[in-house]
Amino acid sequence: MEALNLLESFIQSAHAGSFSEAARRLGLTPAAVSKNVARLESQLGLRLFQRSTRSLTLTEGGRQFLQSVGEPFADLQDAIAHAAQQDGEPSGTLRVSVAVAFGRDYLVPMLGGFLQRYPAIVPDWQFDNRPADLIQGGFDAAIGGGIELTQGVIARQLAQVHGVVAAAPAYLSTHAAPSHPAELAQHDGIVRRSGSTGRLRAWVLHDRAGRQVQAECRTRLVFDDPDAMAHAAMLGYGVALLPLPHAARWLQEGRLVRLLPGWYTDFGPLSLYYPHKKLLPRSTQVFIEYIVQAFREQRLAARFDAR
Repeated sequence: MEALNLLESFIQSAHAGSFSEAARRLGLTPAAVSKNVARLESQLGLRLFQRSTRSLTLTEGGRQFLQSVGEPFADLQDAIAHAAQQDGEPSGTLRVSVAVAFGRDYLVPMLGGFLQRYPAIVPDWQFDNRPADLIQGGFDAAIGGGIELTQGVIARQLAQVHGVVAAAPAYLSTHAAPSHPAELAQHDGIVRRSGSTGRLRAWVLHDRAGRQVQAECRTRLVFDDPDAMAHAAMLGYGVALLPLPHAARWLQEGRLVRLLPGWYTDFGPLSLYYPHKKLLPRSTQVFIEYIVQAFREQRLAARFDAR
C-alpha cells in the first residue's frame, strides 16, 4: 500500500498544482506530501516536478508518467473501494459540489432522509456558484448546470430549468405591468452578469407558439447571483428574469408576481454530474439514486417548468 500512497500524493499534487492543496485533499501535511513525492522520484529515478517558491509544474517526464498511471490508479482505487463495500453498507466521505442558494433551498432539506438511510456516509459539500471541475476538484458528484462534459464525466438530467420575468407587488403599484416583451423597455431591470464570460445576459423570451423575442429593459442593477436578483426584485428595485428554482417559492408566497405569463426563457438542463468509472463507489451510486428519486417524488422538474 506504500506505493499507492506515494502515487496518490503525486497525482493529487499534479492535479492541484501545489503540495498544500494536495495535502488538504488527502488530509496530510504539505511536508508529508512533498516527502512522498520525493520518495517516488527517488524510486523512479525521475524528476516529476519543477519546484519553486511560487509554483509546482510537471516536468515532461512527470507529465508522461501522469498520463500512464492516472487512469489505472483511479481504476485500482475504485476496485478497492468497491470490494470494501461489497459486504457492508455504503460508507465514507461523499464530496459534492452544489450552487449556494439551490443547494441550501432544495438539496440540504433532502439530506435528512439520506443520512438516516446511510449513516456511514459523511457528506462533504462545497457550495459554489461556479461550475465545478469534477476530475481536478476530486468531487464524487456535482449538481447544477453548465458544467463542461469533459472526458470521464457523465451528466444525468434532473430537470429543464425555465426562467420568468417577475417583480414585487410594490413595484407594480407604481408601474404598469407589461402586456408584451417589447414593453419591458419601459421598466427598470435587474440584470445578470455571467460569471464565466463577464457579459450581461440577454433576455431571450419564448412563447408556447414558438415565437422568440429578445427583450430590453432599462438596466438599473447588475448582479451575478440569481438569488440576490430575486431578493432585489422582492424589495421593489425593478423587474428581473429569474430561474424558477430561485423564484418559485416567492411566486407561491405572493412576494413576487410573474409578468408576461405566456413568455419564458430556457436556462437549459439541471443535471447531476459524476465521474465515468467502471466501478462507481457505492456511496456515489446510492447518492445518485436518492437524488433522482427525491426529484421525482417532489415533482421538482414540473416546478421548474414555466410552460
